[in-house]
Amino acid sequence: MILTYENMKRILVTLMLILSVTALFAQKERWQVRSGNKAYGKGDYQKAELEYRRALDKDSTSLRAKYNLANAMYKNQNAEAAQQVAGKMLSDSTGIMPSEKDMSDIFHNMGNYSVAQKKWSEAVESYKNSLRINPGDMETKSNLAYAQKMLKNEQDKQNQQNKDNKDNKDNKDQDKKEDKKDNKDNNQDKKDQNKDPKQDQNQNQPPPKITPQAAQQMLQAIQNKENETQEKVKKEKAKLLESQQKEKNW
Repeated sequence: MILTYENMKRILVTLMLILSVTALFAQKERWQVRSGNKAYGKGDYQKAELEYRRALDKDSTSLRAKYNLANAMYKNQNAEAAQQVAGKMLSDSTGIMPSEKDMSDIFHNMGNYSVAQKKWSEAVESYKNSLRINPGDMETKSNLAYAQKMLKNEQDKQNQQNKDNKDNKDNKDQDKKEDKKDNKDNNQDKKDQNKDPKQDQNQNQPPPKITPQAAQQMLQAIQNKENETQEKVKKEKAKLLESQQKEKNW
């Protein structure tokens, strides 16, 4: 294509139109941001959020609109969404990167958003990141100290709960052991109750004493019984002998 005067004129007109439209959108974006700031200052955070969103519709790369939008969402009790918007400002490599001062402020705000959600560990990290960029910020230092205190309280509470759970488990184990012992003792008691008292008395009763006269009588009775047995045996042998002789003589 040969660049003639007419062609160059058309290109210049097109560029001027593009620049004019861009400037117009940028002007509208700034106007929406200013309108949002005005509503924010009056405490009308819902209107402020709406205006910041309109500004982003005009210019999606506007750092100021994103930054203010996150704060308005935080004021509207939506800290989680605010944290997501702020986080994208730090991770979005396609848009305009914040300056160091802006990054310090963003980290500070992200710490506030985490505090609102009681995410103490994340809050501590965000405040530390802010102070790494701007070490002299007293407000961030104060917020960091508060977040660290709340994090320690949470950790102490968790440790105490873990200890209580362990103690409860130990107590339950001890109760089980004691219940087992009690059951064993109860079974033994029932067994003892079912025993015949006379049997215990007989087992514990000492053997009766025997007088010398009684012992002599018992020995005499035994001897008489033995004599009777021997006499009976002699008679049986005599009968057997007599029977055998008869058989032999047959």
